[in-house]
Amino acid sequence: MSAAQRVQQHPIFVQAQNKAAHYNAQLDKELHSLTRTPALQIPILVNFEQRTQVPKTYAVLGGLLFIVFLHSFNAFAAPISNLVGWGLPAYLSFKAIESPSPHDDVQWLTYWVVFGFFNFLESFALRVLLYYGAQVAYFNVIKPSSPT
Repeated sequence: MSAAQRVQQHPIFVQAQNKAAHYNAQLDKELHSLTRTPALQIPILVNFEQRTQVPKTYAVLGGLLFIVFLHSFNAFAAPISNLVGWGLPAYLSFKAIESPSPHDDVQWLTYWVVFGFFNFLESFALRVLLYYGAQVAYFNVIKPSSPT
């Protein structure tokens, strides 16, 4: 028995493989329901699956992994963050406005209020930290309380 076969037959590997298959099936079910709902239809995923015969779940997971990879190495970190923080919510907000249900309108209005609040707080936090916040904290708090 080769080392690869022993690893593949190990109970932890089998358990992880079963768990991954379970989550993959759940994601496929969610994507299937999303692509069948006219208000939330994502035609790119449907076209991708039809043209390449690659399941939608692999495309979504690969795209997310690629985004995390780029973000981790700070390549396109700002555009990706802006796309996730502004672009996607803006797109979904426009979709929510056009839908008949008021529930999604409330959800996205709440998102924008919370987002704006944290954006407002961030502007003050940056000013405090940019004006020698570490030196002020060290000389006024840490140094006086240290025993030496």
